[in-house]
Amino acid sequence: MKSSRITGLHRLEVPGRIDELERLGWLSAADAEILRLGRHVLTGGRADRIVENVVGVFGLPFAIAPNFVVNGRDTLVPMVVEEPSIVAGASNAARLARATGGFESECPESLLAGQVHVTEIADVDAALASLHEGKAELLAEADAVHPRLAGRGGGLRDIEFRTLTLPDGGNAIVLHLLVDTCDAMGANLVNTICESLAPSIVARAGGRAALSILSNLADRSVVTARVRYRLADLAASGLTAEEVRDRIVRASELARADPYRAATHNKGIMNGIDAVAIATGNDWRALESGAHAYAALDGGYRPLATWSVVGGDLAGELRVPIKVGIVGGTSTANPAAGLAMRIAGVASARELAELTGAVGLAQNFAALRSLVAGGIQAGHMKLHARSVAAAVGTPAGQFDEVVGELVAGGEIKASIAREILAARQTSIPADASTAAGKVILLGEHAVVYGRHALAVPVPAAVAATVTPTAEASRILMPDWGIDSGIMPEDPSGVGPAVLRIRRKLGIDDGDFLIRVSSSLPRGMGLGSSAALAVAVTRAFGAALGLDLDDETVNAVAFECEKLAHGTPSGVDNTIATFGEALLFRRGKQLEKSMLTLEAPLPIVVACAGRAGVTQQQVAGVRAVPRYY
Repeated sequence: MKSSRITGLHRLEVPGRIDELERLGWLSAADAEILRLGRHVLTGGRADRIVENVVGVFGLPFAIAPNFVVNGRDTLVPMVVEEPSIVAGASNAARLARATGGFESECPESLLAGQVHVTEIADVDAALASLHEGKAELLAEADAVHPRLAGRGGGLRDIEFRTLTLPDGGNAIVLHLLVDTCDAMGANLVNTICESLAPSIVARAGGRAALSILSNLADRSVVTARVRYRLADLAASGLTAEEVRDRIVRASELARADPYRAATHNKGIMNGIDAVAIATGNDWRALESGAHAYAALDGGYRPLATWSVVGGDLAGELRVPIKVGIVGGTSTANPAAGLAMRIAGVASARELAELTGAVGLAQNFAALRSLVAGGIQAGHMKLHARSVAAAVGTPAGQFDEVVGELVAGGEIKASIAREILAARQTSIPADASTAAGKVILLGEHAVVYGRHALAVPVPAAVAATVTPTAEASRILMPDWGIDSGIMPEDPSGVGPAVLRIRRKLGIDDGDFLIRVSSSLPRGMGLGSSAALAVAVTRAFGAALGLDLDDETVNAVAFECEKLAHGTPSGVDNTIATFGEALLFRRGKQLEKSMLTLEAPLPIVVACAGRAGVTQQQVAGVRAVPRYY
């Protein structure tokens, strides 16, 4: 079984996240490719068939919250939301809940109420008696309106009657037609049934049918979600676990006593519920109106979720109406909604409602814990810093570091972010050791089998410095998001390459700070691993006064290429070392002919955004039969 416990997903760039979710089995190959190519995005043509006067498509982030266990099932949660803290908060809340088995969520019944309001009735009592007498006939008539719905096990389940006194003193009867809409949200189904039955209702009651439409107060589709957090997991921001637990309980009590606080308490819940509803193509406005009406059902306004101490732990319970669907409507018209459904893996509308309720409870916990353990503003400062960093075009590999510096400095402004970026761009000295990237024009795969390849350099694409340090050895490479010790098990491959360089150069002692700047993306076929090896090899030579000629540097880099590619051709490290256009052939005697170009080649390199492993690509091509 797949586990939704995924560590480090937020540290990857978007293509890396897609690759990881595909590798773990949460995305099919087809869905992964849909995301990579952007085919989940609603087009203008499709949008024009959904609403009127379309002039474009407005984008929102489509994110994944990992770590959720709901009713014993691991699941990923698709969320569409523009507020940065929501996905992270829900994911962390779900991670902590795994220790106690995750969330329990139930929706005992899933009925949508359609209303027919009848006014101007001469005798209300007689009208009610007539309606009760004809109830069975009305139920049968409703099934005839949507026979396919009845065939799927749905349809009109019951009719409830209420009387109203209007402001002018007049009376009205309202009929609630309780419809099981199966896996559809059901608004159109219910509205059709109401409008179809209205003439028969008036014929029995007299008067006039004033309104025939569903109610969004779906109090016959109430989800109850529960969770328990271990006391040991609650400590935060210098507060003891007991302090955090008790402060959350007190915040819950304040929400019960104060409708102004309850409104904000419930908004935090709806942050999670709305994000799932939007992702899955459901009517989040209907959920909002129903939730807040339900919160005020007893005449006041109360919190939808409450927290208490149970056995020393923190226990939460949420009760909220959630009527959603997994078929029809936007879930079909918008390709992203269908993709979200597949990611969540829900098999029924009821299961989606239960998952959505769990997310609402998780979001409430995350908001309360943040609020009581240091204040919400600290988190908002970081969120503002992220927005500013994004606005000035901060590269992905430096994003978290720039955000951290903005927050630490206390001035979160675009001008400060630009200064931080400028300082980082000049952190590699002008005299740093450099290496070239490569573009193979001809012979990309044939060169592995001893054929010729024609390649040109990407000049000075990687630069590196090595500085002795009294601390443990470390490599800092912000363009690739690397800031870590040098470890042989480093999955990025940088640590093993540095260790091999040291071994080949005979550097047994000493610790070093290795700083690398790269304009090459990793794993995109541009020779990034070879350029890294060449630049770092030269930087070690410069730092330690080693006399390294180009042939020696090339040989060391070739040994590093074996780590990345298994049986490399040698073209990458050769062009990284010599930085010239060349005609290359691997054989018993390595052939390399440097070429002189009269002018720079007008080449456009298109980046697909999907990292690859050359060793795997070569193996895949090798498996195809060759007829030459």
